[in-house]
Amino acid sequence: MTQAIATQQGIEQNSDKDALRPFHVNVPETELTELRRRINATKWPERETVTDASQGVQLATMQALARYWATEYDWRKIEAKLNALPQFVTEIDGLDIHFIHVRSKHENALPLIVTHGWPGSVIEQMKIIDPLTNPTAHGGTASDAFHLVIPSMPGYGYSG
Repeated sequence: MTQAIATQQGIEQNSDKDALRPFHVNVPETELTELRRRINATKWPERETVTDASQGVQLATMQALARYWATEYDWRKIEAKLNALPQFVTEIDGLDIHFIHVRSKHENALPLIVTHGWPGSVIEQMKIIDPLTNPTAHGGTASDAFHLVIPSMPGYGYSG
């Protein structure tokens, strides 16, 4: 997905490179349709010559994953979950960096940057947001709370 298919809501073009620009994911249905078309048009190689994974991921596994992505995966569900969180873009060293910023309701929460690995994305971190920002709802105390910044690393997601 490219930044061109997402929107930065309510923002005039700003010459201030340090500006935090609110961000909203909105992938056009035509892009999703094209992705599914390309997945379905995959030209598959012949089956591997071994019965284990010693030659890499097995063809049947790849075909099952492709079938899932083309017919079952619900991008709109993930898009809605992302858009339920405060997202921003800012320029750092000439690159637009996308990030999620969730503040805890607990006043003395500590700031914490949570990064994803390679390969990865901020989507992997979504499941830890509430336990870290709202620990009292998960058996913790207010002193366990964090304010979170979760960037998409350069070259991933909506970062440049």
